[in-house]
Amino acid sequence: MSASWQKFGIRPDLIERVKLKMKNPVIKDRMKALLDGVTKYDLQERAKVRQLVRSASRILGEPLTEIQEEQLIAFVLAQKIDPQNTLHLIKLWAMFR
Repeated sequence: MSASWQKFGIRPDLIERVKLKMKNPVIKDRMKALLDGVTKYDLQERAKVRQLVRSASRILGEPLTEIQEEQLIAFVLAQKIDPQNTLHLIKLWAMFR
């Protein structure tokens, strides 16, 4: 079954590397700090999402091409994520397990 992120052209090898790196407690804590206080409105604002994607890329040590960056931004915008909605977070968690 194809994950929804693949429909945006996001490569499975990138997802696998990120999932592996997120198991590192230091990286996980840095990512949590980056996303602390982010709202559903932030996640619908292209410029803010671009900034978050770039910061996450640096934290993870995963340089992104312009195309990869745009794919990730489009994916985040399309998800209409509300970080305060538990159902949204469960859906995202399931997508990347």
